Amino acid sequence: MNVNLKEVFQPKLFGLFKKGKYDGKKFTSDLIAGIIVGIIALPLAIAFGIASGVTPQQGLITAIVAGFLISFFGGSNFLIGGPTGAFIVIVAGIVGQYGMQGLIIATIMAGVFLVLMGVFKMGVIFKFIPYPIVVGFTSGIALTIFSTQMKDFFGLPLDLEVPAGFIPQWICYFQNIGNISWVELAMSIVCLVICFSWGKVTKKVPGSLIALIIGTLASVLLSRFAGVELATIGSKFPELANGLPMPKPVAPEFDYETVKGLVSPAFTIAILCAIESLLAAMVADGATGKRHHANTELIGQGIANIITPLFGGIPATGALARTMASINNGGKTPVTGIIHAAVLLLIYLFLMPYAIYIPLSCLAAILVQVAYNMSEWRTFKYLLRGDKSDVAVLLITFFLTVIVDLTVAIEVGVVLAIVLFVRRVMQTSNISVLEGHHLAATEDDEVASMENTDMLDIPEGVEVYEIDGPFFFGLASRFEELEQMKKPGTKVRIIRMRKVPFIDSTGINNLRNLCERTHKRGVTVILSGVTEKVHQSLVKFGVDLEIGSDCIFPHIVPALEKARELVKK
Repeated sequence: MNVNLKEVFQPKLFGLFKKGKYDGKKFTSDLIAGIIVGIIALPLAIAFGIASGVTPQQGLITAIVAGFLISFFGGSNFLIGGPTGAFIVIVAGIVGQYGMQGLIIATIMAGVFLVLMGVFKMGVIFKFIPYPIVVGFTSGIALTIFSTQMKDFFGLPLDLEVPAGFIPQWICYFQNIGNISWVELAMSIVCLVICFSWGKVTKKVPGSLIALIIGTLASVLLSRFAGVELATIGSKFPELANGLPMPKPVAPEFDYETVKGLVSPAFTIAILCAIESLLAAMVADGATGKRHHANTELIGQGIANIITPLFGGIPATGALARTMASINNGGKTPVTGIIHAAVLLLIYLFLMPYAIYIPLSCLAAILVQVAYNMSEWRTFKYLLRGDKSDVAVLLITFFLTVIVDLTVAIEVGVVLAIVLFVRRVMQTSNISVLEGHHLAATEDDEVASMENTDMLDIPEGVEVYEIDGPFFFGLASRFEELEQMKKPGTKVRIIRMRKVPFIDSTGINNLRNLCERTHKRGVTVILSGVTEKVHQSLVKFGVDLEIGSDCIFPHIVPALEKARELVKK
């Protein structure tokens, strides 16, 4: 496969300045939007970092480094990159089993997968993933995020070890129901109400940021004047009180066994990243009337995920909520994402020591809101009205994500997507025996439907098969069924291929086997309506020589003449 790098890698930022269309007015819009989105991203980056089993500064580093790189190398004008809720489950699992070194390796591997997907033009493939599978993933991840936050939401002791897995987690919660901190629970509820209701006041400033500010102030006041100590980031990460050093690049320690064990999780990260980023880019296109470059976006996402973990970051992708916030606040170009990263960097350098006062219950409330927004419960409910196969796919991916493992759910989901695709193609592909004694003297269906079309007689001893749709492996069984229905006295079998757009290697093999079986029974095979593309495939595999080049025709008229000659012999 020939790969033209200039064709698949066209960052929007590079083209922006080449065209000379960027001016002060656009920069002002990008600046305002970038500042707002940077502030919006702050509580989310911290919350995602903690929920993923790493530190809050690692979540913030991810938003800074990946946010910059995704905007710099990406294929969308509007996409804002950073950590998202989709990765919480998989990242926490990798950190728990392999530690930070394992996470670094898995993220880099995922980045390499993404770059390869983009280079080999696989961006378009993700547009064909069945919607029930995507909803099943996202809803399952949302419920899992919700479950993981219940410890901090109810104020259970910090030293309580909550097991992995949805069912064991809730067993643990019910066993410790007597240890609920009612003050922490009240804080969680208040922050959650603010998150959901602040949008009625203004949509310019997110409710999560207001909840973070109010929750932090309340925590400080309760501590100083009422002697009530809430669990905060500082109590979980006391080292933050001394300030944060600038992250230094870390060289990963690769070893064969670790890499082998992380292939599947890395692939899961890559698939999630591709789906979420391209979905967000498509939504942004719909809101702005612009178009993203899918393959470039995959490469940009890959570069970001290769570089970010070297600075201690976690997996990142395009974030839909932050992207829409950018658009709604006037963001025009990738410069918005770069400014958003710069704002977060300033916060990291000068304000991060104050993060120790943020209550964990407040962050849990923010993530509960994130989980609710991810759940797509209305869409989930709507899809349950669909046909049985779609409902089955939806429920399988959902329950596998929640009960078993996200990696397993992704793998099964990919298989299901392939199976559904094949099934639907099979439904559009068919082989039929043309009944009657006449054929239209044309390869054009529209012309054939006209009354003045010349009709051709089918000679005795000749059968005509019509293939409608792609000739691939799914038609093998149908061929075998039709062979068993062969009329006595048949000497020639015409296979009409005017509606066959392509034939794959398995279809070639099936055709070859058909011809062999047919010849053994003394029946000659003639191909009619063979397009140039199909003919090239036949020549490439040498099937034209096996059938005989004199038995392959682009039109039905000479094919029938040939059949008459063979019947008379």
